[in-house]
Formats: sequence, structure tokens, C-alpha cells
Amino acid sequence: MERQGPTSLRDRARYRFDTTLARSTGMLVSWLVLSCLAVVVPVSALVVWTDPGSPRSLSGRLSAVWRTSAETLRLGAPTGAPMRMALSVLLGIVALLCVSTLVGVITTGLGERLTELRRGRSMVLEREHAVVLGWSDQVFTVVGELAAARAGARCVIAVLADRDVAEMEEALTASLGRGSAVRLVCRSGSLTTVDTLALVTPRAASSVLVLPSEAPDADSEVVRVLLALRAVLGAEAGPPVVAAVRDRRQLPAARLAAGGRGTIVETDATTARLLVQSARRTGVGEVLRDLLDFSGAEFHVMDVPAVVRQGSAGRRFGDLLLCFERASVVGLLTPDGPPRLSPPPDTVVGPGDRLIVIAHDGVPEAPADCHVYVDPTAFATPGPEHVEPARVLLLGWNRRAPLLVEALRDSIAPGSVLDVVVDETQATPVHEQAGSAQAAARLTVSWRSGELLHPESLKDLDLFGYDTVIVLGADTVDGPGHPDDRVLVTLLILRELELRAGRILPVVAELGDHRNRALAPLGPASDVVVRGELTSLLMAQIAHNPQLAAVFGELFAAHGASVHLRPAEHYTPSGCEASFATVVAAARDRGECAVGYRSNDPEAGTAHRHELRLSPAKSARRVWSAGDEVVVVANDFAGPGQPIGTLNAVPGMRHDHGDDIALSGGSPGWQSPSPQSSGPQSPHDCPEQDRTRRENGTQG
Repeated sequence: MERQGPTSLRDRARYRFDTTLARSTGMLVSWLVLSCLAVVVPVSALVVWTDPGSPRSLSGRLSAVWRTSAETLRLGAPTGAPMRMALSVLLGIVALLCVSTLVGVITTGLGERLTELRRGRSMVLEREHAVVLGWSDQVFTVVGELAAARAGARCVIAVLADRDVAEMEEALTASLGRGSAVRLVCRSGSLTTVDTLALVTPRAASSVLVLPSEAPDADSEVVRVLLALRAVLGAEAGPPVVAAVRDRRQLPAARLAAGGRGTIVETDATTARLLVQSARRTGVGEVLRDLLDFSGAEFHVMDVPAVVRQGSAGRRFGDLLLCFERASVVGLLTPDGPPRLSPPPDTVVGPGDRLIVIAHDGVPEAPADCHVYVDPTAFATPGPEHVEPARVLLLGWNRRAPLLVEALRDSIAPGSVLDVVVDETQATPVHEQAGSAQAAARLTVSWRSGELLHPESLKDLDLFGYDTVIVLGADTVDGPGHPDDRVLVTLLILRELELRAGRILPVVAELGDHRNRALAPLGPASDVVVRGELTSLLMAQIAHNPQLAAVFGELFAAHGASVHLRPAEHYTPSGCEASFATVVAAARDRGECAVGYRSNDPEAGTAHRHELRLSPAKSARRVWSAGDEVVVVANDFAGPGQPIGTLNAVPGMRHDHGDDIALSGGSPGWQSPSPQSSGPQSPHDCPEQDRTRRENGTQG
């Protein structure tokens, strides 16, 4: 063992000094007094001795040094007898102790108050404010939409979550922007505690929104929050409550806990359906986002104008479609029954029926007769509908994948194929979930494992033989990184392969963070679905207008009316100049409600290739091209004679080298756990036209 060298005098002195300071507060005060005297007295003496006007005698100079030191230390400056000077020092020390104690008490009180405010434990004394309970990636969309809904008016949003208040305020302020007029009030605490919920005064709020967290037991926590909220609100009529759960098995419990004032939205099922809808037609996600945010056209409920109800026109639903210049009528809200979206045109409008419209910035006031803008000679000739089996590639697996397979099974043509590629580290038994008998009723599901982040693995998949590619993100990531990282890398590889081949590859990707949308490398036929974004928009819309809950419930049901993108050639010939009223009338003859269009400019860049316009003026005329699409609200059937409830197939994109493989039920090397089965035929969105546009690089 190496012998320790001699300790220096400096180290021994420092050790003794530190030990002395650690003994007691009195010792610390003593050292402080000695340090002050060691500085003040010599400096005072130097000031006196260098002053030309100082006394000449030694006693006079010592008195001057005393006065200067006493004034500096606030000990008083009387001179004379030693007893007088000692009493002056005693009074100065007492005064100093009193002032120091007072300052300490005030500082401690202010510190405790600031700590309490930082913890967010004070009561929110507001009325008609919006209350958001919980914290997740959805909170940014929800708070942003609530702020947009109240633009121009006083807006207070109270957020309660089990997080640091300063962190929440900083994150939300950065999301809204520094110049936002919204007043954010953040409070911290347990959401399942009644006393904590009372801090945000939910009884006086205009709406309450409950968000699920990212924890595994998030749905159970939402149920507990709803029960605590029920205890706070009591049996009295309170504000509308909108909550979201991820697992459909938690829906009954959440609905019971929310009671009659609550609306429950299912996040995972909504995301899965949006992924399938975007796979069926690229751009549907963009349309739904535009319809559900508060920045453009959105859903409204209005009374039928008296002049329309009393006139010869307007007694049937089909006549109401052309009664407004800037608003698009899409359904009826009956007094007793459920909403009816896109009912048959000959449906008689009852006395108590209200209109469901899509309009910009509120409900139109005065109706207008737009029948004069309709040109029947510009209607397209109805053609036969073709149905082809589709071939879909699914990259990745998560808890929403079984719901996606179920939704895809209900919306795809019989004889279709779903190929699933799971990462080699995937622990989920994909073959048991995707290959169940229920999923195999309408499509054949094949699966295999592979390295999704390796370009060579994706090259071997014959990507351009698929109608669409769906990329799923992970629920969680073990270790560093973000769940969206793998999706972004996969999209980057797919985009590189697309550019090398010089062909269009339809891709739909799922992301968890809305901020990563701008980072996603997308092709002209690609789209991104942000997990939970559509649910957040729905929650904000319902919180702002609770009567729309039933409308959205009908719009996003598994079967029934929904939003579609149809080729404009279904309504007016390509190259024909016609008004939007003509398109509305042509869509009415097909049993659909046209609400806008999506133009296509193949010469523009990827980011500006498409232009979406909802509720345009019916008198506006334009030349309709082959790449244009019409946004319609329609039941999931095309043409007469088709059963309601069968969804349109995924648009076909057949290639010479892929037809045989697609019809055979899988490519070599794939495991097929269930045989291919047949079923009733379902319509298709003109696959031949879609194939032509995609191969020419103009398909959206």
C-alpha cells in the first residue's frame, strides 16, 4: 500500500475551517462577524488616514475609524464612554437581527408561495372555460383546436395533468405560438383525486375533455378519471364530457362512468379505419382533417329556412342540395331518430328535421336558388363498375393491426390478399391474429418476418405489385429513440426505391407525433395518418358543439355513410367546363352529396400537387381534368342494386408482372394460414382509370 505524503499547511487550515463552520449556526455567524471586521476596520482606517480633513490626533482618528466602521455595519455611531458605545453596538445588533428575521420570514413565505404556484395547487376561478384532463401527444391538437374554435373571443383553457406545471406551460405555449391570445392555466396533480379535479372547477366549465395517457393502463385510468369527475359534478346538469379510450373493450365501462353527459371516442379503431380509408383512396385523410379542424369548412346543424320549407322546392332532400351558394347539405337531423347522412334524394323533409351542412365560418343565413347553374348536358354518362381483388402490403405490427385487418376485410373485394411483414424482433404472434378464421372470411392473409430497416429486404417484396403499402409504427420502443423513427426510416427506403424505379407507389404511414409529419419523405401518392389526431379533432368538435356527436358517430361508423374521393369523370367528362352546381346535381343522381373537390397538378411539386377546396361556390366554373377528384358524402355502395354496407374496394393498380401473383393468394416464401374464400361482389372506384393515372404519375 502506498504511503500517503505529508499534508500541506493549506489543506490542514482549510480542513479546520470547514470543520469549524459545520459545528453550528453560531460558529458560522462568528466567522461571518470576524470576516466583516477584518475587512471593514482596515478599510475604514485607510479611508480616515488618507483624508486630508481628518483629525490630527490619534484619538480623533480612532474615533473617526469607529464612526465609519459603525455606519458601514449599521451599528450606530455614538462616541464617548465605552458603556455608551457598547449599548449602541447592542442596539445595532438587535436591530440587525430583527430586520434579518423579518427578511427571512418574508423570503420563506414568498418561496413557499412560489413553490405552491409552481406545483399548480391553487383554485382556478374561471367560468365557461375549457378543461383538458390528462397529457399525451393529443393534448397539442386538442388545445390548438379549442383555441381556434374560440378565435376572436375570450378563451381560457385549463389543463390538469400529473406533470410539472412549468413544463406543460412551456410545451403548450410553444405549440400555440407566443402571440396566441389564449390564456393557459395549468395545474398539476392526480387526475383520479376528487380534490385535485375540483381545482379546475369543472362545474363552471363549458366542456371537459379527458385524454388517455401513453401508459399501458391508460384506458383504466380514463375510467377512474370519469368516476372522479362524476363525483365532482354530482347529479346536477353539468358541462358535456368527451373522453377517449384506446381499447374497444373499455368502451362499456367508460360510457357507464361518463353517464348521460359523456361521449366516448375510440382512438385505435378510428385510426385503423382512417388508415384503411386512406389506403382505399389517397387523400381521404387530408379531407377529414380539413373537415374536422376549425380553420376551414366544418360541420354545422341548422334549421331549414322558412322560405325553402314553404316553397315548391326544398320539400325533398334532393332539392335542398342546391338551395345554398356556399354551404353543402349532407344530411338530416331528425327530432327523435339518428342522423341521416346522404339519404335518398326523394326523402321528404319532416317538420322538425334540421339540416346537416358543411360550411365556412358559421351557418349561411339566406338561401339561394342554385338550380340555374346546373347544366344537364355536362353530366357524365354512367359506366359499368369494375371490381378487382386487391393486394395490400402491411409493414409492421402493433395493437391496432388486428383492427386494421378487420376494417380492411370489411372494405375490400373478395379474393384480395394481405401480406404482412413483421420485424424479426416482433414478439406479437401475427399468424394467430391476422390468420384467424374471421379475418380470412373475405381476404387471404400471409405473413413472414424480415428486417424492415434493411433496403434489401424491401427490394425482395415486389413492392410495385401491390395496390397499396401500409406502414405501422411501434407502440413503444425499448431503449433510446422514438416509435416514429422506424417508420421514418422505412418511408425513406420506400421513397428511394420509388425514385429509382420511376414509378408511383401508394404508401400510407402511421405516425405518433404530429411534428414528424413534416419530416416524412412522401411520394405523390403517399399519405400520413397521425395516431390520435383524428380523435383529437373529433373531441374538440364535439366539445364545441355537442349535438354533432351523433353526426360523427354516424359518419365514422363501420357501415353507413362516410367521406369518399371519387374521380371527377364519374360526374362530368374530362376536359369539360362546368359549374360545381352541375357536379352536385350529377352526384345527387347517384345518391351522393358532393361537398368539394381535390384538383391535381402533375407539373407542381410534391408538396403543392393537390389543392383541396371544400364547400366552393356552386356558381364557380372550372375545367375538370382527368386527375381531379370530387369529395362526396355517400353510403358505402355505388350505383343501384348494390347492398348498403358493402364498402368500395381498394383502387386497382395492376402490373404485368404482378397479376398472377395477386390472384394466386401470395408470393413464394409467404405463409398462408387460411385459404382464399369468395363472397358477395362489392363495387370499385374505377380501377382502370386509377391504374392509368398512377402509371402516368398523376394519381393523388
